[in-house]
Amino acid sequence: MVEVPFGDSHIDVSLPDCSVTVATPEGREPVDVRSAARDAVSDPSGPPLAERVAPGEDVCIVVTDITRSTPEQVLLDVLVNELTDAGIDREAISVVVGLGLHRPLTDDEMTELLGEYADLAVNHDPDQTVRVGEVDGCPIELFEPAAEADNLISTGMVEPHQYAGFSGGAKTAVIGAAGESQIRYTHGPELLSRDGVRLGRIEDNPFRSFLDRAGDAAGVEFCLNVTHGPDGIMAARAGDPRAVVSELAEVALDALAVDVDEEYDAVVAGVGAPKDANLYQTTRAATYVILGANNPLRADGRVVVPAALGEGAGEGTGEQRFYERLSTATDAESLFEEMKDGYEPGAQRAFVVARSLREHDVWVTNSQNPAVVEECLLSSAPNVADAIEPGSDVLVVPESLDTLLR
Repeated sequence: MVEVPFGDSHIDVSLPDCSVTVATPEGREPVDVRSAARDAVSDPSGPPLAERVAPGEDVCIVVTDITRSTPEQVLLDVLVNELTDAGIDREAISVVVGLGLHRPLTDDEMTELLGEYADLAVNHDPDQTVRVGEVDGCPIELFEPAAEADNLISTGMVEPHQYAGFSGGAKTAVIGAAGESQIRYTHGPELLSRDGVRLGRIEDNPFRSFLDRAGDAAGVEFCLNVTHGPDGIMAARAGDPRAVVSELAEVALDALAVDVDEEYDAVVAGVGAPKDANLYQTTRAATYVILGANNPLRADGRVVVPAALGEGAGEGTGEQRFYERLSTATDAESLFEEMKDGYEPGAQRAFVVARSLREHDVWVTNSQNPAVVEECLLSSAPNVADAIEPGSDVLVVPESLDTLLR
């Protein structure tokens, strides 16, 4: 019996007729988030925040949305206190929830995410952007409140990311508060197919390099980021975005990597909340396994992902484009070939899923929306045991989005 995350709780996976191996990263002792964040801001990479702002200026802080597990209230508390100590009025501080092309937060979700700072916050709107620069011929567009602020700061979670290697740094602002231009470019087939665009890699990664340079163009000079493992937040860093990502990625790699030397008939990939709220986010578990540094599946192996899917495919623009592409496709191979010629921003997850399905089947179990799963070229089953053949060699990765198989 193995406990696997599911929604806000867990399910017990029992496969008595199979040989089961569990991949659990060592992790790292969790830290007190507030103390770690204060220490990070007090000893940042580069000049301290007080030297980057001046009384009378305004500040915009771009934060992550509810699809991440970033402790935004604590991070905002530390940043706002630091800014007010530096002479910035609270009324001169605004907060933008970086949505990318995900759905806007409701008022209740905004309060849950930001607490006492919800009154400072607005949802990002990709239709209200200002051009702030250009990188590699791509216009860099930013949500107007962020673009027009005297100072731009971001929070974020440095965690394994399919394309950027690790998320965090300038990404929260230049993707989360972006117009469609750089989302279309960064998530298009030309960039995603380049060498170096890989899970867990930031050095010589063209996607990560673009984000960093876009951050320069947008004026993201300071960030406060954390990284997390199976037991909670492991570290916090602040200051120059490149250095912050590099330092926290090193912490994450040390804590989250698991060596896998065998091949398996099936991988059970746990997700849990908030990622398993919709199919768009849930499919990360499968693509992280199949397109990661070390795919542990045999040629005919499958990935099995238990996920709640309370929102079905997902409700945002990106999620709906993802759903439309997959649900109208006849097979993964033809969809992959079609999408190599380009697609709408947000649909990139359908491209990556199609790429993965060319190699392996993906099953989603225990969901509230099995019909949506079946419509999207995936297979559905009531529970994990129903999706795995008796006698299989099975690798269970309880925290698949926080485990790097190598």
